[in-house]
Amino acid sequence: GTTGIPKILFRSFESWADFFAIQNAVFGVDADSRLFVQGSLAFTGNLNLYMGQLAAGGTLIAEDVFLPGKWEQVMARERANGIYLIPSKLLMLPRVFKGVNANIRTIISGSQSLGRKDAEVLKKIFPNTEITLYYGASELSDIHFIWLAGYEKPDYRTINRFRNRVKDEINGIFTQIVLILASKGFISLDVEYVDGTKIESKANRYTFVWRKNVERNRARLLEKIRILLQQIDDVVAQEDACIENTATEFTPSMLTDMISELKASLENVPTASDKEEKKTKRQKAKQINLLESHCKKLAEYNRHMRILGKRNSYSKTDPDATFMHMKEDPMGNGQLKPGYNLQIGTENQFMLDFGLFHNPTDTLTLIPFENSFHERYNRFPLEEVADSGYGSEENYRFMEENGIEAYVKYNIFHKEQRADKYVTNPFKQENLYYNKEKDYYVCCGLCGHAGADDGRSRSIAWNYKTESGYIAESIAYRAARCEGCPLRCMCFSSKSPGRTIEVNHRLKEYKQKARERLTSEKGSKHRGQRCIEPEAVFGQIKYDMGYKRFRHFGKDKVTMDFAFFAIAFNIKKMCAKIKNEKMTDKNYQNIRVA
Repeated sequence: GTTGIPKILFRSFESWADFFAIQNAVFGVDADSRLFVQGSLAFTGNLNLYMGQLAAGGTLIAEDVFLPGKWEQVMARERANGIYLIPSKLLMLPRVFKGVNANIRTIISGSQSLGRKDAEVLKKIFPNTEITLYYGASELSDIHFIWLAGYEKPDYRTINRFRNRVKDEINGIFTQIVLILASKGFISLDVEYVDGTKIESKANRYTFVWRKNVERNRARLLEKIRILLQQIDDVVAQEDACIENTATEFTPSMLTDMISELKASLENVPTASDKEEKKTKRQKAKQINLLESHCKKLAEYNRHMRILGKRNSYSKTDPDATFMHMKEDPMGNGQLKPGYNLQIGTENQFMLDFGLFHNPTDTLTLIPFENSFHERYNRFPLEEVADSGYGSEENYRFMEENGIEAYVKYNIFHKEQRADKYVTNPFKQENLYYNKEKDYYVCCGLCGHAGADDGRSRSIAWNYKTESGYIAESIAYRAARCEGCPLRCMCFSSKSPGRTIEVNHRLKEYKQKARERLTSEKGSKHRGQRCIEPEAVFGQIKYDMGYKRFRHFGKDKVTMDFAFFAIAFNIKKMCAKIKNEKMTDKNYQNIRVA
């Protein structure tokens, strides 16, 4: 197949033969048809058209050798009135046909795309023909859909217009499908397994705009503008004090006003009488033109900064896409590609929710993703299961405040489960004794300072803001005395006189609660189930269905496209489950699955 994956196609006699009447009506094939064909029966497109022609009682004029130079004579001798060839063979006809054939009334083609210009060339040779292309750029324009649409034959433009028209409503339809699944007992909406993956944008891979480059070049341009303004006109330019103020930020509108003023001033200058004055005037005119080009470049840099927002990069052909590392890296060089971070929530391998984000990491996506779930179903899930990429203080606090039982790992969870040096090392911060009442840590006691206050620590607290704006509190504890300790080399390697550790007590409490949940019997089941929930869905999406790259530009259209995909995915999954359960459950015997 076109995906490169071997497939087996089972087709019953009835499903094929019963459809020939509809297919032949679409293609204009009847008992009087004399169809010229060339190609192997191993190609199912040929086999289907041959059988359809014979089923209609028509005549097949089949050439077993690919000799386009003889086809004109064969068609004339056998009185052919129709042609079936794939586009690459059709395009050979204008090269070998010497005259016009008015007897050909229909040309059928498939498997490849046939452009409008190519069709117009064929119409010149076969002026009375009707060209039908039934497989190519718009797989949805299949003859089955044409039959259902009452032979209206919608083309890809019609389908695209439909998709664009419903892009605001399609999310609501996805929500309704999920609610139907819940009402039928396929899902409960009480537990959500969350994970993310990167999907490449349709944008070109080399259309990047980097924040650091824009900021650096913009700063250089502002300095050039400041120097140029001081050189242009000592009278007009110096009227604005901001030119001398290096802290002033120029704007394109400000520069436009200055340029207008400078041009007016230059026009009012009397006509030059000697070469020196003429040279000075030309030089000022040249500087004003340079200032205009700088103004346009500054506007371009400002536009880049507006599009970037808080991101570090974007693509020129898809400004909503951000450059990220992809799991698919055929070149093996860690190349950044434009894409989106796709987040999905699943239960029983059904998609409950999905979202597209600019963040390359998953940490900052959980809260907006949970809010999206609440907007869809007017409630939060009772239990949330996710990997360590989501284990931050902000996320734990959000789930606790909204009554969500968090089975979410943190960064060192798996290390803590192993009985190795990490767990047994007495010098690790997590293994030091902490006096909560008096707020100090004590060393492990192996250094001989276990008595009195020699091993105690002093603390300094400060707040810091995360990338999302969340304010967290961290406390630094510095040991009172480490000189002379024989185990200092095992404790820390810094040259400072005492060891310093940083602790976030609130995050530590959240991690303790998460650890207790994750190591419980229920938590162990959730951890095992998470591996076959979103991970399995991503495998089906990317590798079974080949959905590795979006087909549209812009986040709104990409979201619309994936919403259609998610609806189809859930319906397909529902049909598969009904079909499988039907084999063992008598309640499903009366349900028919096509």
